[in-house]
Amino acid sequence: MYKQITETFQLNDSIEISIETGKLAKQADGSVVVKIGDTMLLATVVAKETVAENVDFMPLSVDYQEKYAALGRFPGGFFKREARPSEYEILISRLIDRALRPMFPADFHAETQVLVFLISGDKDTPPDAYAALAASSALMVSDIPFHGPISEIRVAHINGEFVLCPSVTQLEQADLDLVVAATIDDITMVEGEMKEVSEELMLEALKIAHDAIKLQCQAQIRLAAKVEKAQNKRVYCHENNDEELKTSLIAFCENKIMQVSRQRIANKKLRTASINEIVEQFVETIPEENRAEKMPLVKRYFHDLHKEVVRQMVLEDRIRLDGRKLDEIRPIWGEVDYLPAAHGSSIFTRGETQSLTTVTIGTSLDEQIIDGVVFEGKNRFLLHYNFPPFSTGENKMMRTGRREVGHGNLAHRALKPMLPNPDENPYTLRVVSDILESNGSSSMATVCAGSMALMDAGIKMTKPVSGIAMGLITDKTTGKYAVLSDILGDEDHLGDMDFKVTGTRDGITACQMDIKIEGLSYEILTEALAQAKRGREHILGEMNKVISEPREDYKPQVPRFAKLTIPREFIGAVIGPGGKHIQELQRATSSTIAIHEVGEFGVIEVFAPNKDDIDTVLLRLKMITTVPEVGEIYDGTVKSILDFGVFVEILPGKEGLLHISEIDWKHVKDAKEYFKQGDEVKVKLLEVDSKTGKMKLSRKVLLPRPDRKPEDE
Repeated sequence: MYKQITETFQLNDSIEISIETGKLAKQADGSVVVKIGDTMLLATVVAKETVAENVDFMPLSVDYQEKYAALGRFPGGFFKREARPSEYEILISRLIDRALRPMFPADFHAETQVLVFLISGDKDTPPDAYAALAASSALMVSDIPFHGPISEIRVAHINGEFVLCPSVTQLEQADLDLVVAATIDDITMVEGEMKEVSEELMLEALKIAHDAIKLQCQAQIRLAAKVEKAQNKRVYCHENNDEELKTSLIAFCENKIMQVSRQRIANKKLRTASINEIVEQFVETIPEENRAEKMPLVKRYFHDLHKEVVRQMVLEDRIRLDGRKLDEIRPIWGEVDYLPAAHGSSIFTRGETQSLTTVTIGTSLDEQIIDGVVFEGKNRFLLHYNFPPFSTGENKMMRTGRREVGHGNLAHRALKPMLPNPDENPYTLRVVSDILESNGSSSMATVCAGSMALMDAGIKMTKPVSGIAMGLITDKTTGKYAVLSDILGDEDHLGDMDFKVTGTRDGITACQMDIKIEGLSYEILTEALAQAKRGREHILGEMNKVISEPREDYKPQVPRFAKLTIPREFIGAVIGPGGKHIQELQRATSSTIAIHEVGEFGVIEVFAPNKDDIDTVLLRLKMITTVPEVGEIYDGTVKSILDFGVFVEILPGKEGLLHISEIDWKHVKDAKEYFKQGDEVKVKLLEVDSKTGKMKLSRKVLLPRPDRKPEDE
């Protein structure tokens, strides 16, 4: 038997949410079911009782999975079962992870697993924004130490109004789509895409989202208060300390770290080597027989000291590790058309971060088929982000992990609003960013390089897009803080925030914010957005020096698309008997031709591998579908020769009679004296029989008329 405990609350007039525990998955440390209409999410959490030796971080794993049975569907593929997570599931897993991770105690190092499953769904209800609510609720009813609750919510701006938890249908009309995570007191994470909205509108959306999150957090607190297990969080001791070692390390290293940090070394390798040398010098002071045992503690204490020294230096001196001012952007250089065979390419380098980005243009046959549980359809814009190990000077296995998927999705969201609509751009586009150097903000380099490469490819982007990563260093004791523009990798690692903002000169197109502290005030957020805007505009200016608008035309090697509308009666002529005409044309030009009958017209869609082939196809189709006009001159081909004249094809499938009397001004006895089959001949169309459609041609009217002899007068 079970004891079910339920907490129900009203999010707004149309959305009621219930959280229940005690019925399903009772052997997990914590489990809940969150229900919104027909949508149900099961979340479980389990943390190990023991901790692996020398673990000094939080080994948290988060997985979100959608069950196909939730919407009464079969999985695709040969095995017909749920397999590796889709990119959509990976992105939701990241949303949950990023919201939860800062909320665990800093000294809690037990391996913890959070699993969230969509067990019932609704096609019009996006489940992603409810997944963190389920995960946080499972932690709240468990005995696992957790500084929650937190929750997430989606807020959209549609037709001038803010909408909480919009449906899939409503989202199609949104000019702002944000998923926000927060505690009762502060915002902790933001992820979203926009259509050039202002910083003020975004801040207003965050405040509306936060008010709704407070309701969800209060409901979790009420639920946890009813669960006996949640009242007694487990006691743990996951860190051993050596205060004597710590004191001696601080005394030996603190001033040395400050001296190196104040040298303003811009080169990452040199700066790292100088810092590592300090550690090595301190290790030499430890008796050799004790070094192996002490090294884990040395690394932890040194990391914490290094972090504190650098943070205080920035807060006090207002100067950064590489000598820049707080709002200063690193030097930028770029180049387009670097790869001659690619459809579009660019290099974007900012400081020690570099992206080589390519654009490949394909046809509708190249589009991606999406077969998710909730979301199905096709995708004609793909963006892939690669982070090879050499970009940070490392030697390790190549892989595409969650980080690559997340960074690629952010850049995809940033660029998508500025792409031409499908009517203007019928192509499938694939953008690939290969990070060749990385020292902070490689996803934002991808946005800048992607924008430049798309313009180099001739894609008619509405406006170029740039991106910047903002950092933050705070001191709770003094209340001091510093907002940093275009952060280094070290500043990301040692700081409190990674806030990525992308946009045009006229507004924001995407953002992603992660907070390592428990929250962020609106005062700091407002300042960060204003500083980010100035940085984005500077970066756009540097990009415009390289390329400021799309190419007039695609490069010659780019596949071409054309659409023609013809009268319905010409469809048969284009296809030919048994498909002869269209098949020959496709073979000759390596093109793909599709014909659809729409009302009184035929719509022809043509894809060809390059400009020359598309021109050949269009010329041929135009000739087939052109109505011959009396008085026009045509370059024809002799198709057959008879006693009374020659049949000449003046347009594909359209033949007329060149009578023997119209071949020359002088008397012609045998047409074979003038022509053989296949010869080219220039003729004029004299008339078209209104009843039979037969055409009368003449060659002689195009020849000089001989002078008349006197005896002929």
